[in-house]
Formats: sequence, structure tokens, C-alpha cells
Amino acid sequence: MESQVRGGTRWKRFAVVMVPSVAAAACVGVGLAQGALAASFSVSGQQFKVSAGHLHGDGFAQYGGIDTVYKTTEGKEKVPVPVAISSFDTATIKKMCQSVATPIPLIGKTVYLRLEAGNDKPVTAENLYIDVAQLDADAKFKNIDIGVAVKDKTRGPAVKQGENVLPGGFAQQAESADLTGVKQTAWATSAGTFTLNGLSMKLGMDKGMECF
Repeated sequence: MESQVRGGTRWKRFAVVMVPSVAAAACVGVGLAQGALAASFSVSGQQFKVSAGHLHGDGFAQYGGIDTVYKTTEGKEKVPVPVAISSFDTATIKKMCQSVATPIPLIGKTVYLRLEAGNDKPVTAENLYIDVAQLDADAKFKNIDIGVAVKDKTRGPAVKQGENVLPGGFAQQAESADLTGVKQTAWATSAGTFTLNGLSMKLGMDKGMECF
């Protein structure tokens, strides 16, 4: 039987094109919905959006770094990009949303992947790192210390092995941090454990699927 055709698009072919872009995220999402496990999110050559109603983190540190990412989604050339690395010993996140837009040249459209979690029971994470390109939020810090050298920071998880921290860079750190109305774009997120309670995943072509 021939593959179903709608509007001139062969959906079997479309699915094959989409597999490299979303299969990994889907598998990680299903695993996280079933329980806590180590997790790392990154999208080749693309930033992704993350929003949250509220994030509470204990053991907070933030410092500058350099990520090396693919220049395009084809993954043939890497380029350096500056990031602000936000790290937390532990974090709880309410009403979390993550979305990524992936252009599909074959059909001349953009496909959006949207993950939501923590609407009823908060998302939890340990040893959480977020490589941020831009952040907007209302923030409250407890016992904040601004201007400490990265090598001398005493809060937050240790700088990851192989992480490219800005030479001579300084950090800010706090006993705890509360961020409300979070909207950020990021290059990567990683955690020792990440539990996405109430996970929902959607895929479509409506730009309104983006988190913001």
C-alpha cells in the first residue's frame, strides 16, 4: 500500500526526515517520565526555549563559559558561542516548558517540538547545569556573593570536567535562588538526575507551540 499523501507530502518520507531531530528527545522524555535518570539536552546548531512558572534552586552559581556548537543543523562545522552557565545543587521547577523549532528543507516548513512537565507535581533535578544565551525572570537570592573567582566559588556543583570557563572569569553564587516567570533561550541543559513529573510531548507545525 502506498504511503498516505496529504497536500503533496508523503508522510512516511517526512517521518524519516524528522527522526534524527526528535527521536532522541522523545526517548529521553519517556525515560524521564518513568523515573529519575541522568539527562543531557542539546540540539545540534540550535538554541531552544525553556520557560517556567517558578524555579527554586539550592546551591546556586553562575559564571561565563564558551560552548562549541554546530554552525548548522547539518553538523559539518563547529563554532564557539558565549554562554552564562547557571548551576544548582538541587532544583524544583513548576510549570516547565521546553520547545525547539526545527526547519525541514524537504517540505519548506518548520516543525516544533514541545515538552511540558511539572504542572501538578514539580520537576526535580540534581546537579543541574543550564548553558544560557538569554534569561528573563524575577529573581530573589539568599546570601548572594557577586564577584568571586570561578576557581574559588563554594556553592553550586563543581565546574564540569571539560567545561570551557572564561579565562580569569568571575562568578556569582548564593545559598538559594528563586526565579519567577522564567523565559530563557539555552544551548544545553544537563543534570545528574532529572525527573519530569507529568510529562507531555507534542509535535506540530504551529508556531504557537513554542514556549514563548
